[in-house]
Amino acid sequence: MTKLVIVESPTKAKTIRNYLPKEYQVKASMGHIRDLPASAAEIPDKVKGEPWARLGVNVEKDFEPLYVIPSSKKKVVAELRKALKEADELILATDEDREGESIGWHLYEVLKPKVPVRRMVFHEITREAIQQALEQTRGINDNLVRAQETRRILDRLVGYTVSPLLWKKIAPKLSAGRVQSVAVRLLVERERERRAFRAGTYWDLKAHLNKRPDQPKHRFEAQLVSVGGVRVASGRDFDEHTGKIPEGKNVLLLDEKQAHALRERLLAGTWIVTGIESREASRSPAPPFTTSTLQQEANRKLGWGARQTMRVAQALYENGYITYMRTDSVHLSDEAINAARRRVQDLYGKEYLNPKPRRYKTQAKGAQEAHEAIRPAGNEMRPVDELPLNGQERALYDLIWKRTVATQMASARLRFTTVTIGVEDAVFRASGREI
Repeated sequence: MTKLVIVESPTKAKTIRNYLPKEYQVKASMGHIRDLPASAAEIPDKVKGEPWARLGVNVEKDFEPLYVIPSSKKKVVAELRKALKEADELILATDEDREGESIGWHLYEVLKPKVPVRRMVFHEITREAIQQALEQTRGINDNLVRAQETRRILDRLVGYTVSPLLWKKIAPKLSAGRVQSVAVRLLVERERERRAFRAGTYWDLKAHLNKRPDQPKHRFEAQLVSVGGVRVASGRDFDEHTGKIPEGKNVLLLDEKQAHALRERLLAGTWIVTGIESREASRSPAPPFTTSTLQQEANRKLGWGARQTMRVAQALYENGYITYMRTDSVHLSDEAINAARRRVQDLYGKEYLNPKPRRYKTQAKGAQEAHEAIRPAGNEMRPVDELPLNGQERALYDLIWKRTVATQMASARLRFTTVTIGVEDAVFRASGREI
C-alpha cells in the first residue's frame, strides 16, 4: 500500500516527490476541484428551478453555497479517486494559506476517504522542510476554510448582482467585484481630487555652483530660499482649491520678470558660504519582502506588473528556491537569520555584519507571524550565481536574496550636510548626503 499526497500543481508535485520515500505517491489536483457553478449548464437538475440557482448561493438558507465539480476537473477527480483506492493514508499538502486550506477541504469532501487523513503544511520546499512537515501534520483548519468560503461567496454576490446593473445603467460588458469595485472607487476619488485641483504659477532660482572650476565633478546645485529676509514661495504655499497663496501668508511670490531681474542682479554679486550644518544618522535595512512589497520592488527595479511577478515567484517556490510567496509577514525564522548572517560574513566580512541578529515585526493588523517573509529557501542562503537559474527567475531570485541578506547587514552610517550661501540680500541652500 502507498501513502497518497495531493498538492495543487504538477511542478510542486515533481519537486516534493524527490524528498519523499518511495511508498509516497504525489498527485496534483490542478487547483480547485470544486467551485460555485460558472454557467447554467453546471447547475444540478434538482435545484435548477430555484430562484437562487444561477447565483449559486442560497441567501435565504444562511448563504449556503452550491458547489459543483466543473467538467474540466472530472477527469482529475477520477484519477485522484483511483489513486486513493490504492492508498492506506491520504496527506493533503496544499498551500498553507486560505486558498490552499480550502482546496484541501474540498478534496476531503469530494474524495470521501475511508483511510486516515492528515494535513501537511510547509512554507518552503526543501528536504528538511518536507521531512519536518511530515512529522508535524495537523487537521484541516475550519476557520481558514470558512474565511475562503466567505470571500468566494462575496465575490459571487457582488459580481452577479451588481454587474447586470452596470450593463443596464452604464455600458455592456462592465463588471463589478469585491475588490475591483473598491479599487475603482479609490481611482474615482483621486480623479475627482485631480480635477478639483487648481494650478498656481511661481518662479524660483537654482544656482549651479563650483568651488573648483577646474573640477566639473565638484559642481552642486543650490536652491533660492529667501530674498531680503522673506521666504520665496514654493508649491506647498498654494491653496490647491484656488491656485492662489492664502491671504496673510508672508512669502515672496516671484513672477517671470522678477525672477530674471533677480538672476541678473545676483550674477554680479559675491557668493559666500555663510553656514554649514552637519548631522550624522544611521539607517536600518528595509524589512524582508511580503507579497505586496515584492510586487512593488519588482515593478520599480524590473519593470514588471504584479501578475508577472507572482507567476515567476510561483515557479521559484514550486521548484524549491524561495519560501511561499503569498504572505503579509516580515518575520524571518532563526534558521534564515543565521544563514543570512553567515553569508554576510563570508562575502563581505565581519565589519559589515550587524552586531546582533535583526528581527522585524509585522505592523499590518491581522498578519500571521507564524508565516515567514519571502526569502531564499533552505539554510544556506545561496547567491544566484550558485543556482541553475536564468532569465526572469534569476532576476527575481537575486532581488529576494539581496533583500534578505541585507536585513542582517550593519546599518548604513549617513552624514547629512546643509550649506547656506549668501549673495547680496538672497540666501541659497544646498543639501547633500554621504554614506
